[in-house]
Amino acid sequence: MSKYSVLVVGMGKRGMHHAAAFNANPKFQVTGICDIDQKRLDDAAAKLGNPQTGTDAAALAQAIKPDVFCFCTMPHLRMPFIKAAVDAGTKLIAFEKPLSLTSNELFAIRELLRQTGTRAVISHQHRYGQHYQKVKEIVASGALGRVHTVYGSATGWMTHMLSHLIDYTCWFNDYVPATWAMAQAAGVAKFADNHPSPDYIAGFVQFANGVRGIYECGAGAPDQPEVAKWWGKNRIGAQGTEGFVEVLTNGGWRAVTKTGGYQAGEGAMNYDADMPPYIQEMADWLDNPAKPHQCNFEHAALGAEIMLALQRSAAQGGQVALPLANPADEQALLKAKIENRPVLVSFEQNRKEFGLA
Repeated sequence: MSKYSVLVVGMGKRGMHHAAAFNANPKFQVTGICDIDQKRLDDAAAKLGNPQTGTDAAALAQAIKPDVFCFCTMPHLRMPFIKAAVDAGTKLIAFEKPLSLTSNELFAIRELLRQTGTRAVISHQHRYGQHYQKVKEIVASGALGRVHTVYGSATGWMTHMLSHLIDYTCWFNDYVPATWAMAQAAGVAKFADNHPSPDYIAGFVQFANGVRGIYECGAGAPDQPEVAKWWGKNRIGAQGTEGFVEVLTNGGWRAVTKTGGYQAGEGAMNYDADMPPYIQEMADWLDNPAKPHQCNFEHAALGAEIMLALQRSAAQGGQVALPLANPADEQALLKAKIENRPVLVSFEQNRKEFGLA
């Protein structure tokens, strides 16, 4: 059986997760890896069957012409790698969230993919956890009655976590498009982070089917005391006329429904369990173009526009209509607007994580 060839760019923790998962799937073979750190590159190659290596992603892509171009890099590096993949004739591009830092970049990426017909997948892979799957099952079953609200909160800052919150709630709501968003933001310390963000952002989203979305990310987001791991204190759920259901990233799931009463189950984010189905769906999509990946670009782009609209609202005030009509630099808008004063936190551990201890 022939295998789809894969180039993985970025040999940090996430890059190695991806590369190992590709090689573990019989449909794929990692034929190239790239990193600017030669030692990291050499160490990774020894663990991956010694594929071709290089420090220039575009040159390596031209040399091996991979079927899949996967990059796991910081969020300011998106368009150069997507262009390198397209120029090499790649069939599918897989990359980390968030999809983009600005709508300037989102619009450019979307147009390039449309022009070339290149498929893309964004790594919102938490959904494959058994606890996320159970929550989606309950929502889809109708056990909540008419769903009127979806919500997500995370203590991690925006560029790390908001993309996840929005994508999974959009999943619960069957990816119905949003019509507007409104938000506020505070704190500037995390703009210096490699995932630049306001320290806290919170807002509301109206979806076309009448469902309301409510989101919080960062220092002001509430604690989830049932969860020990700080990065796992993420609560994502749905409320309906006959009950509610929610997932905690590192704390299982729980629900109350009219017919089922109180229910709960275990679950925690686990790359070893979540990556294989994420990778397998890429093979399925390559085999059958009519079977798109759950984490496909169009799904992710709906969430990306929501995330960027929330930022525009926080910077400019008022409601922001969706879909976005014109591109902008939301990072610059936020940095110019948010006052340089300490953010107010919701619980003591956030004080340490946001440099206030």
